[in-house]
Amino acid sequence: MGIFDKIKNGLKKTRDALFGRIDKLLRSFTKIDDELFEELEELLVMGDVGMYTAEKICDELRRKVKEGGITDPREIRRLLEETVTEMLKGGQELDTSTKPSIILVIGVNGVGKTTTIGKLAARFVRDGKKVVLAAADTFRAAAIDQLEIWAERSGADIIKQNEGSDPAAVVFDAISAAKARGADIIIADTAGRLHNKKNLMAELAKINRIIDREMPDSAKEVLLVLDATTGQNAVNQTKEFKNAAGITGIVLTKLDGTAKGGVVLAIKEELDVPVKFIGVGEQIDDLQPFEPDEFARALFVDEDGEPMDTAPAEEEETEENGGEEYVPATAAIWAQIDAEAEAEKQQQEEQRDEQAERLAQEQARLAAEKEKEEQQKRAAERKERAKSKYNWNTAPDTDDNASDGGDDDWLQQWRSGSGQ
Repeated sequence: MGIFDKIKNGLKKTRDALFGRIDKLLRSFTKIDDELFEELEELLVMGDVGMYTAEKICDELRRKVKEGGITDPREIRRLLEETVTEMLKGGQELDTSTKPSIILVIGVNGVGKTTTIGKLAARFVRDGKKVVLAAADTFRAAAIDQLEIWAERSGADIIKQNEGSDPAAVVFDAISAAKARGADIIIADTAGRLHNKKNLMAELAKINRIIDREMPDSAKEVLLVLDATTGQNAVNQTKEFKNAAGITGIVLTKLDGTAKGGVVLAIKEELDVPVKFIGVGEQIDDLQPFEPDEFARALFVDEDGEPMDTAPAEEEETEENGGEEYVPATAAIWAQIDAEAEAEKQQQEEQRDEQAERLAQEQARLAAEKEKEEQQKRAAERKERAKSKYNWNTAPDTDDNASDGGDDDWLQQWRSGSGQ
């Protein structure tokens, strides 16, 4: 299977969910107008392209339509592919121009960071490079063991220390080993914890000081591994890591398992961080360098690799001629969204009613307890006042003299002298 076929197959869910719907939209219009662009923008937002990027794409399409005097909605598909390609270009090349070069890899748990490092190592080894892996994520359980397995699979060397060791010390050892062994590339598995940004920045700063001191003229990349299935959350992670770690590129994994591949556009356009690799499968060679042209083309082809058919839609049957009423391309989509939103709203209302009932019950319970405490407090105060007033030093035997009269009965006993 060729590289394009891997990318095409990996982007199937995104292509079907987003760009397939766009083609249906274009077939439902006979002219280019504001309504077309509004519905197109809505589809792009739904595909995790993001509001800012969706607006920019539609503005660019309007400009090209006006400049080219285009009137056929079918031409929008070609212009959209062209616009997407232009947006994604720039900065995707990985800089490994020196010997050795170093790549720092960061990412939160669960995104496939260690697997990505293993696949990168395998790619470099296959290209005839000598690779040293640095197990510098020393605080995550089993991270060192996992990286050791990938080193064996890929044919790379690995430098490690005990769990909990200083990450910068591991990177220092890896640099020394790489120089001694004539290695081409060092890949360091580094920290990926955002819950304490201060510690993350301090740790990466220390690692960078070691690199600048030991490899002052070497090429360096800082790659953030993201899970494409998280959609817009991937954009938020990129923003946080960009501020904390100064990342130079993105590795977007699990594109084959999601319909949210439009997030690639959001990351590149909103944050100006290039995507350098994409993961389109589970195999060791399914981590592919990001090629904007191939990526964009793979979004606009059918299963056979041919451009999607954007021929005008045939005349729709109506109720008058025996068919069902025509439904615009996005109408059914929005109807489904409205139904899901209504169901979610109803569920939220039911949850609020349950919470209100539980709160009312809890408040009633607390009020009853408080009233009981107040009654006991008032009874105690009355007893103390009675003792002080009548100068009684001993209380009556409440077990023997108890009756249903409560505090009043107790007071009557004292007044009759039975408690003296």
